[in-house]
Amino acid sequence: MISYRATVPADLDRVTAWVVSEPVGWIPADRYLAELGENMYRPEWTWIAEDGDRVVGRALWWGPGNSAYPVALDCLDVDPAVGDRTAVAAELIGAALAGFTQPVQYAIKVAGGWREDPVASAAVEWRRAAAHAAGLTLEVERLQFEWAPADGVPSATAALRFAEASDEAFLAVFGRIAEGSLDAQTRANLAAKGVDATAREEMGFYLGAPGKREWWRIAYTPEGEVAGMAIPSATPYNLNVGYLGVVPEFRGRGYVDEILAEITRIHAANGEVRVTATTDMGNAPMVAAFERAGYRNTEIRINLSQP
Repeated sequence: MISYRATVPADLDRVTAWVVSEPVGWIPADRYLAELGENMYRPEWTWIAEDGDRVVGRALWWGPGNSAYPVALDCLDVDPAVGDRTAVAAELIGAALAGFTQPVQYAIKVAGGWREDPVASAAVEWRRAAAHAAGLTLEVERLQFEWAPADGVPSATAALRFAEASDEAFLAVFGRIAEGSLDAQTRANLAAKGVDATAREEMGFYLGAPGKREWWRIAYTPEGEVAGMAIPSATPYNLNVGYLGVVPEFRGRGYVDEILAEITRIHAANGEVRVTATTDMGNAPMVAAFERAGYRNTEIRINLSQP
């Protein structure tokens, strides 16, 4: 009979001995140990499925080092020998979710073209089915992009002027950009919470991110009207594009390219050699903007969360 539980420190060797052989993103021992030391993985967030004394499944939940709870399932795998991997994985996810007090999501990371690769497709499908069975049924596919100096640093133009501003000014622009957004999470937040709460939540997220507040810029037209904003940011792993947007009345004029270029210039001026970005696959204008700016698609993330 298979049982499910959070680990204890004595399980460490069994946790780190696990290897994922399928073509999906996973967490090897060296990374797990390094981030365990930074409190981003923890024994109580690391769950295993056991058949007697044998580990047959592993789920690694991740959170910021100062967080009281995890925010994402980073790595999920089940031994093929159990037979029904989906059922075991669903129980493993569900057991962990029952003990978490805040919403979490599961990101399946895979290379582009995974649907045409039978091995990658199979690896995604049983994990996706398990997540759905455990209640993570809201699904958004996102594209991960990457920029390096060799991809070119865009030149500044006179199309927009960029300037620092107060938190109050940025909060107002967050609210204006949220209206009509194509981003799935923003749309869901708007429907559930309204514009003001959505703007405050999104701004709070970026204020709490590892990026520097001094990088933030509001974009103005030559006539002095607010056109949008640029928020270069960072994760615990990389510098990233963060947040950018154009207010509704100025969309469709190419300003998204100018704002993305400003973010790229700020990171390049700071000597960064790798900048990442993500956007929903369904956000075609943003996908096209990254491609025009020389950002390369390096990964697809299938994000699964509770409705």
